[in-house]
Amino acid sequence: MLEATPLLLPAEPFPRGMLAYLLGGLLVGAGTAAIYLSTGIIAGASTFLESTLSYVSDVDRFNRFKYVQSRGWRLVFTAGIVSGAVLWAFALAPVLATATPSLSSALGPAADPGVWTTDVQWWRLLGGGILVGIGTRLGKGCTSGHGVCGVGSLSNTSFVNVATFVAFAIGTAQLVQAVGVAP
Repeated sequence: MLEATPLLLPAEPFPRGMLAYLLGGLLVGAGTAAIYLSTGIIAGASTFLESTLSYVSDVDRFNRFKYVQSRGWRLVFTAGIVSGAVLWAFALAPVLATATPSLSSALGPAADPGVWTTDVQWWRLLGGGILVGIGTRLGKGCTSGHGVCGVGSLSNTSFVNVATFVAFAIGTAQLVQAVGVAP
């Protein structure tokens, strides 16, 4: 008979400190609320990607009127997501950590740009990205659309999707760690 693998938990729930996650969550929530209140549009990243693809694709799904009409500001929003992460990792966090030692200890390793690198092979990242893309289409939205916006608007569909995302993420992480897969 096979012996069950015990649940694998990290030694510390927030090994990089809690402040960066708290500030990031507040900024994400404020940004999505601002977009919804000013445009009435839910700020899910997969919709922003689809509208951006209307620039380079002739596929009807990407060229819906609502996407083409709003793709300019959606492209700026998508660029803001990427540039915001880059700005934090390489400019703001190291400067704030150096200028304020107490902030440096509160931020933990999140103030070090080196923590934003990975030893995971490119083909695993690509494969994971493809699976996430398929899941996004099957789930009719992404984790940001359902998790931040959908749950915030009390959508039953989003609650089910988020529970599914979390359950499968935990299960996959446990399975990968139990079989000893490393980057």
